[in-house]
Amino acid sequence: MTCVELPFLEINQHGTSFFLVNMPASIITKVSYAAVRGRDEEQGAVQRVLNTRRIASIRDFALSGGFFPNSIVMNWVRSESIEIDQSRKILSITPHEYSAQLIDGQHRVAGLAEAINSTDGLKDINLPVAIYVGLTTKECADIFLSINTEQKPVHRSLVFDLYAIADDQIIDPAAARARDIAIELSEDGAPYHGMIKFPGEPPRKGGVALSTIVTTIKPLIEKNGPFDQVSLSTLENQSLAIINFFRCLEEIYGEAWFERQNAFMFAAGFSGAVDFLTARMIPYCVGMKSFKSETMRHAINMTRENLIYQKELTGKSGSEAQKYVFVRLDELFDKGESADEYAF
Repeated sequence: MTCVELPFLEINQHGTSFFLVNMPASIITKVSYAAVRGRDEEQGAVQRVLNTRRIASIRDFALSGGFFPNSIVMNWVRSESIEIDQSRKILSITPHEYSAQLIDGQHRVAGLAEAINSTDGLKDINLPVAIYVGLTTKECADIFLSINTEQKPVHRSLVFDLYAIADDQIIDPAAARARDIAIELSEDGAPYHGMIKFPGEPPRKGGVALSTIVTTIKPLIEKNGPFDQVSLSTLENQSLAIINFFRCLEEIYGEAWFERQNAFMFAAGFSGAVDFLTARMIPYCVGMKSFKSETMRHAINMTRENLIYQKELTGKSGSEAQKYVFVRLDELFDKGESADEYAF
């Protein structure tokens, strides 16, 4: 088997060294494997069982031209397949299978392997790899925990906000559209003007985070989602339907709409309202052939005497509060004709 020479940069942290190299994806996917804690008895087994959905997501990300700038972290366990030339700063590896355990990046490697099976063009893509040699299980666990507990991912609101400037190949189209709708909801005169929390804003009580808006709206507007199923497929129509729904609620609340006591100015209230829009209001509007706010207003028997206030959600978990808002709206919903009035 042909030996591969890789220039390395040696880095020492807390008395432990690793070698940073530039390695082709074809070699990474061949030499590395995941040693699963509780299943594999060998030293260094700290990984969890692979998640097939995550692998498929990374495969699609790779096929769409996604970037992989973060290092894959390996523990090289097959000593006969690696030589370290300190004078030339070269690692010589023989790419045998099961040569290196994966400490971090097992899903990236599995996703890349599936992507390579779909197109040969990805096998030569280079990735940064940090190689430790002969670590114990404790040492692997220390590194695994430092990566997965201390190095937290960024807040989802920042991720969604960056969709505005990222390459089209990288973004999630439905999430990007949901972000566009969130911006329209926050514009002057819109129902959530000044009440959506965007990245960089100072913390404050009340208001709904951009991440909540996007993750709540996204299922509505995805391909084959509730809007698409009733032929509301354009951004303009989807945005108008959502804005008109909240405009309807705003008109009922009047001056109390932007007050902190309004349950819809918090995450659970917003999410519960969108659940109601999905399950009840969309079918109603389709039947009425109208998504105007006045059409929706006619279907909700809410007055100033039975508004939904945030204090009603006190003590409830997020999911309980969301369901409570849905149920309260459902109780006020004029469901129209009963099944007894249908012709069969």
